[in-house]
Amino acid sequence: MQTMLSLICILLFFVAGNLCVLTISPTGHVSVEALLGTSVTLVVSHAGVSQPEVMWFMGSLLIARWTIGDGSLSGVSDILRPEQDGSLTFRNVSLRNNGTYTVEMTKIGEAKVSATFDLFVYDIMMNASLHTDSDDPVEGDDKVSLYYSTMRGDAKEVRWFFNGLQVKNGSHYSICERKLTINQPSRNDTGRYAVLLTNPFSSETQHRNITVLYGPDMPVLKVSPTKAVFVSGESLFLSCQAEGEPAPSTSWLFNGESIAASPTGAVHLTNVKTSQSGTYTCVMVNTRTEATLERNVTVTVYELPRDGPSCSVQAVNEGAALQFLCLWPGGAPEARVSFPGLSHNTSGYGNYSTTINDIQRLHGQEIICKAEHPLNQTQCTVIPRAPVGFLPIVLTSVSEDERTMVEIHCSAEATPEALVRWIKSGERLQPGSKYQISANTTQLFIHDFNATSTDLDTYTCTAVNPLGNTTVDTTLLGPQISNSSVSLSDDQTEVSLAWQVPLTSVITGFDIQVKGNITSDFCTIRVMPASARHTAVSGLDPKYTYYFRIVPKAGRTAGEPSEQHRTGPAVGLSGAAIAGFAAGIPCAFLVLLAVLGFIYCGTRDQNPRYPASKAEEKAVVCRSLKPQTLLRGRLKPPPEYRLQSTSAQHQWPERLGPLPSVNPCVRMATTV
Repeated sequence: MQTMLSLICILLFFVAGNLCVLTISPTGHVSVEALLGTSVTLVVSHAGVSQPEVMWFMGSLLIARWTIGDGSLSGVSDILRPEQDGSLTFRNVSLRNNGTYTVEMTKIGEAKVSATFDLFVYDIMMNASLHTDSDDPVEGDDKVSLYYSTMRGDAKEVRWFFNGLQVKNGSHYSICERKLTINQPSRNDTGRYAVLLTNPFSSETQHRNITVLYGPDMPVLKVSPTKAVFVSGESLFLSCQAEGEPAPSTSWLFNGESIAASPTGAVHLTNVKTSQSGTYTCVMVNTRTEATLERNVTVTVYELPRDGPSCSVQAVNEGAALQFLCLWPGGAPEARVSFPGLSHNTSGYGNYSTTINDIQRLHGQEIICKAEHPLNQTQCTVIPRAPVGFLPIVLTSVSEDERTMVEIHCSAEATPEALVRWIKSGERLQPGSKYQISANTTQLFIHDFNATSTDLDTYTCTAVNPLGNTTVDTTLLGPQISNSSVSLSDDQTEVSLAWQVPLTSVITGFDIQVKGNITSDFCTIRVMPASARHTAVSGLDPKYTYYFRIVPKAGRTAGEPSEQHRTGPAVGLSGAAIAGFAAGIPCAFLVLLAVLGFIYCGTRDQNPRYPASKAEEKAVVCRSLKPQTLLRGRLKPPPEYRLQSTSAQHQWPERLGPLPSVNPCVRMATTV
């Protein structure tokens, strides 16, 4: 029997092992930054198998190789240190350690897994300076450039600023490596420039003023900042200057209507709105000659629609067609939206839809809505899909009046959203007092659930949309324990119980029961909720024996208890008993010889005598009480169970200890 148990354990070990899969973390591309001269670790971890082989590469070059837990290393230099979990540590890291590193873990019989790291090593930046290639740039020049330099250290990020506003790469400003180039500089580019250099460990800021020379010229009208289009909420200045003697007076018109100006003749627009788009006219008048000169400028203000475009699809024509919708309302001007994959010639502004009758060809295809606005071009996508396979979820709850309710969730991934049909015993379920279906049809509620009635049955949910359907059966089971185990603490004063239940078993709670020497019956010492899968019991006496079990409950209905788990002294002969038997064998042999000699001598007596009969020995008989067998799916409340006796227990009775931290046994109601 012991050999058979060993073979079973080995078989279970290999089966469980085959279920393990080698995995590695992280799974994506990881960037690691380090300060020159410090130590840095590229951290990985693995799971699923033990002692995988680890190989680290810098690019395609193997730099380290070892087996976790083995201690064998290959290709490790003075600056590299392997870690027990597969990580790699660089000591006194230098700039030449910059690069891409890949770790690969392998195990015989398992697929190779890997992770990639980008290592960036930085030094502290010192003595940064900002220069220009021309001290006196002139309006009309091809370009003027600013560039920076550092005596030590490099920047990870470089940001340029003009008059406090960050400069973006574009047609007017070109940012390349260490240089900012102002293309076609004008008087509007006069101002204060700054460069902000940063890396993860230091930062430097340098400033320089640039003046662009110009004139004399015709009257100039300026918009500051210089932009072709303004975004709603921004601010801008309008100014008009002209040579004259005396200096001309300045007034402003907006779309032909007079508007106020500052004493200096400028117009300041703050938090501009789309209604302020239009033509601004600067009117300059020589007060002596009454000569008039006008210059116009057009200001365009755009407003981006809020958020982003949204795509959706819905069934129309009783499921015979699909209607695709793309929404991106608001903004100025309105965004143009279209489905180029469905129709090349039609589009809409802000809100567009199109209906397709040939729907089967669209199954699984990515349908793109193209959204175009002067400030942004983006898109959204929708993929029509038939319902795909899913795993139902069973939830159980108990009301205050101890009525059990079971929820079955059947939520299939589908586009458009699938409707669910519920069937039991070949008949479609209709909402009522017993059964209720959620508004989106994905949840079935079974009220006043009885684990001993026909409520334990197979429930079928079919998810349907115009592209197809899928069906899943859910067979509800009564309260059951599929597996349980017990472990004892080092000092043998606390026991930890763990258990599992079938996924579709209807359970509202568990009774934790124990038996000691106070009573031969099990009694409940703890009531656990339906979500519990483990508990601990403390206060055990190491000298005594205890028996534990878990009883699953569905409302007031109890299921079959788990197997009984024994803790306490080992069963069998003690060392002193074995020594006593060994010493008694020679003595028994001598007694046997003496009895044989006495019998021999007694046969010579003419009047033989017989030994008096000994008192009849009484046999010890222990009646076993077997637990009542509970029927699966049709459960009923079980009787109190008693532990079955064994011959070994009668010959060497165990010391059953007092129940751990428990008062005299009382029945406890299940509460969830």
